[in-house]
Amino acid sequence: MTTRSQPCLALLGALLVSSMLAAGAQAQGYPNRPVTFVVPFAPGGLSDVPARVLAADMQERIGQSIIVENKPGGSGVTGATSVLRAEPDGYTLLVNALADVQNLHYLPVPYDAVKDFALIGQITDGPPLVLIVNAALPYKSVAELIAYAKANPSKVSFGTSGPATSPAIAVTQLNTLAGSRIVDVPYRGSGAAAVAVVTGEIQGAFVFYSNAKPLSEDGKVRALAVASPQRLASWPEIPTMAELGFPGFDHRGFVGLAAPGKTAPPIVAFLNQHLNAAINSATFRQRMEPLGMIIPGDNTPERFAEFMRRENIRQAELARLSGHAPLK
Repeated sequence: MTTRSQPCLALLGALLVSSMLAAGAQAQGYPNRPVTFVVPFAPGGLSDVPARVLAADMQERIGQSIIVENKPGGSGVTGATSVLRAEPDGYTLLVNALADVQNLHYLPVPYDAVKDFALIGQITDGPPLVLIVNAALPYKSVAELIAYAKANPSKVSFGTSGPATSPAIAVTQLNTLAGSRIVDVPYRGSGAAAVAVVTGEIQGAFVFYSNAKPLSEDGKVRALAVASPQRLASWPEIPTMAELGFPGFDHRGFVGLAAPGKTAPPIVAFLNQHLNAAINSATFRQRMEPLGMIIPGDNTPERFAEFMRRENIRQAELARLSGHAPLK
């Protein structure tokens, strides 16, 4: 080492220590004002509801108000970008979801949903998609539906939530695995697609559990399968797509919490601790069960980051199946 390089290394070390001390001081006084949860989708959706239930519980635990702000647009990109550009001080957080990972493979997104955020923890796992058909149709199983679809190409239509969404990706995967040509008809969300199945505008759809279960119980649709690895405890009579001969057919949402990158680790740890306390409460669980959502276990920032990395790889494979080359 040269004599000239020694002052540079000393300065670099001093700056690093100063930065660590500043982050520690910031974390010690946290939080001392309201925290904002940014939901990048419209009110009432599958990300919004868990976020609001969590905020109501968690604000009591941290001693500060938590404001839920909806910033829809760009399939979640608008809201996520606003959090990415916020100060990394723990006061502006992103309620992220599966769309944040899917977007990476279909849209020009100005961030990496895994690398560019400080991931705090998962809020919920699920809900899964459910394959439903109009109750007046004769199909009693997925096999019967596929047999008709293959014998009558392009005569069966499924509603989806638009391109690059889980229902649309599920239709593509089903067509690829079954050799069918079910037509994708886009609607403004899973709920609208479910209503179109009831009215007979389309024959079927992959819709989320919270839409499918009540319509099935009312006899308006017939549920043929769930797109989850195991049967649902709340709906054990409905088989999984995998057990019906469609391996790897897993389409479940998730909701999580993330902060801007470079947020101090003590703040991330503080938020993870109180998030876990809130989601493991009986009240939170009871509110999520009707939505088909379950509480994740071993919910550390590291586990959530690993979950996001695995999901990113899986969604890239599904994008290729849909004929999309993964975006750089």
